[in-house]
Amino acid sequence: MSSGKLGVVDETSEPTTQDAGPSIRTGAGGFCTVRGTFYRAVDPAHKGAALAGSRNPGRYSRTGESTLYLSASHEGVAAAMIAHVDHRAPKLEVMAFDVKVDSIADLRDAAAAALFGVDPEEAAAPWQEAVAEGRTPPSWRVRDALVAAGARGLIDPSRQRPGLWHLTLFDWSDATVRALQAENS
Repeated sequence: MSSGKLGVVDETSEPTTQDAGPSIRTGAGGFCTVRGTFYRAVDPAHKGAALAGSRNPGRYSRTGESTLYLSASHEGVAAAMIAHVDHRAPKLEVMAFDVKVDSIADLRDAAAAALFGVDPEEAAAPWQEAVAEGRTPPSWRVRDALVAAGARGLIDPSRQRPGLWHLTLFDWSDATVRALQAENS
């Protein structure tokens, strides 16, 4: 889990239920607040560390950079896994998480991204080949710019399935993300 300052959403508002899709509320400075149930595919051998974030470099994370990749739906998890088919365990479990976090940048909104000096095209650029060649992918610079602006994460549109989206967290705690259950995948 990340150790920076955390944004905890006001607990007096309506509780999140598993049946409701995630909600996004626009806030000040181009940031938004996200609440709801999100999903993550994990190797069962690492299930206990699912809230620790990714172990390997990712679209928005260097090696050793805490990053929690989540999807807003089961379909989003399946779409996200397409890019990782060669680098994952053959059997995964889908875990559900209750998320309540603020200071999120929504990269589906070009105007909001522009407020942070972020180009959504850089976020969407291929990253795996750059990492394999020892280069810095453009999406890592997107993360750097958002963190410098105070973002705790971002909403990322699915490149595999337009209309679906993912939540990537750079800064979270037990107060902002908690595991609900695991499902076989």
